[in-house]
Amino acid sequence: MPQEMLEKIAAEVQLFNTLEQKENFLFLLGALSARIVSLKKAAEILNLEPESLLKILELMGIEFYYLTQSDIATERIW
Repeated sequence: MPQEMLEKIAAEVQLFNTLEQKENFLFLLGALSARIVSLKKAAEILNLEPESLLKILELMGIEFYYLTQSDIATERIW
């Protein structure tokens, strides 16, 4: 994807002030969903508290779980 297109998409993210913050956020969303980075590390990179990042994700309708699907299934059995 061309850099210009990525910058245009990032510019639409209203949560952060600078283009760099917006690009980092979008990149970290992918890294979180692929379980490449922890929530704590993502929050650290964005200069946020983990609870604040979780709240942002919740407000955006993005589900993030600490547990794996098998962990969730085990928890439901209890």
